[in-house]
Formats: sequence, structure tokens, C-alpha cells
Amino acid sequence: MSSNIYGITLKSEGKIYYFNGEDIEALKDSYVVVETEKGLQYGKVMYKVEDKKINIPIEEMKKVLRIATEEDYKDYLKNLADAEKCLKKARNIVKELDLNMNVLDASYTLDRKQLLFNFIADERVDFRELAKRLASLYKTRIELRQIGARDKARTVCGIGQCGRMLCCSKFLNHIDSVTMNMAKNQNIALNPSKINGQCGRLLCCLTYEDDEYVRCGMGMPSVGQTVKTDFGKGKVVSVDILNRKYKVDLDGVIKEIILDNDESKE
Repeated sequence: MSSNIYGITLKSEGKIYYFNGEDIEALKDSYVVVETEKGLQYGKVMYKVEDKKINIPIEEMKKVLRIATEEDYKDYLKNLADAEKCLKKARNIVKELDLNMNVLDASYTLDRKQLLFNFIADERVDFRELAKRLASLYKTRIELRQIGARDKARTVCGIGQCGRMLCCSKFLNHIDSVTMNMAKNQNIALNPSKINGQCGRLLCCLTYEDDEYVRCGMGMPSVGQTVKTDFGKGKVVSVDILNRKYKVDLDGVIKEIILDNDESKE
């Protein structure tokens, strides 16, 4: 492969996208100007792809146009400052129009060909008048994009119940589907305060160890189930999935049963 493929983020702690650098040699943590569907963007090189499988064909990747210059950096800073002013103005217009929406952020492309606003709303919003006013004010293409609760948490950031910065803001570039079964597989009490994150949705970290819990849980009984043991028949009162053991109540006598770990591979 003669092309240089880079993983590049377009915003702090944002999603990493793949770009074809062709003959451009860029160092990790350096800044570049890339081509996107929205226009030119200022991005940070997170890593160079080395023998890594990529699902996107090289010919479909957008290109790294150049190593960022001092002038590009100045334009980037100006765009950040101007976008903040645009955000305040947009919020004022939303109030004037009495729209049931909350505009979270605003951002310009490096070439200022597009001004993007992310917002959240409980239902569908007719924002045509808002878009018309913004386009009239800023003389550029306006995009208003409704995002979900998880995206809001990623944008706003915060501290999770574990005491650390939210995973979605810190390092997650792709949020997998999280299901209630994952909490059940891990024998976690289905209490919303325990299994929901700051966004009000199921914790992303439920996906991290789910495969191992499923593997270790194979052949394990559930609490309340009646089982036969070498000591007789009894009811399961507790389960330790990862250590593959459980306790059984045998007419008032509690016995601990340890399963052979090889059984989890069947």
C-alpha cells in the first residue's frame, strides 16, 4: 500500500475518521487540513494506520490535503470564536421563535462553507425559519442536526458514577448497542440509578465485559432456580458468575457449588 492512511479527529476527544494522506508524511499529534463532505476541516493526527484492517476502501476515503500552516491555525481559532457568537445568536432566535429545542454547540468548517448546529429536542421541530434567519445573518450554508441523549453526553461531558470522565467523551469513538440483557448477564440489579449513565441511557461500560460474562455464565443456574446437587435438591440463593460458583439452600443448610471452568467452553 503506497498511500499513508491516518486516523484523524476533527474535534477534541471526537470520533476518529480515516483519511488518505497519499504522499503526505504527518507525525502523531500534528495538525492537518483534510477534505470532508462538509468542506475543509482542521484535524489532529491521532495515529498512522499500520497493518490495520480498515473496512473502508482507500478510494472512498477523503484526503489529507496538507500539513496545517500557521495561517490555518489562526483561521481555526477565529472560527472557534465566531462559532461561539453564532451559538449565542442561535439560542436567542430559538427563544424568539418559541421553538422547543436546545442548541448545544456550533462549528464552522475551516473554509467557512458550512456552519453546523447540534441540538436536542423531545420531538420533531420545524426549524425552517431558524435556518432561514441564520443563513441570512452569516451568508453560508446552515446545517441543523438533531442528536440523541448519548451524543449530548459526549458533547457536554461530565463525571460518571465510577468517578471518572465519561467514556463517550474520553475515548469511545463508536458507541455499541447496549441492551438490558447485558445487565442481566452480569447479574446487576435492574435499578435505573445503577445501570443508567449521565445520559439516562444504559451504561456503555456494560458492553466491555459482556462477552466474558456470557462465556462464564454458560451452564450456571439463576437465583431462585431449583437444582440437583451431590448433596441433594435445593434452591439457588446466590451466583458468582466470573468464579463459576453458586450457593444452594438445602433445607436451611447453605452449600457452595463450584463448577469446572472447562464447562464454560462447551
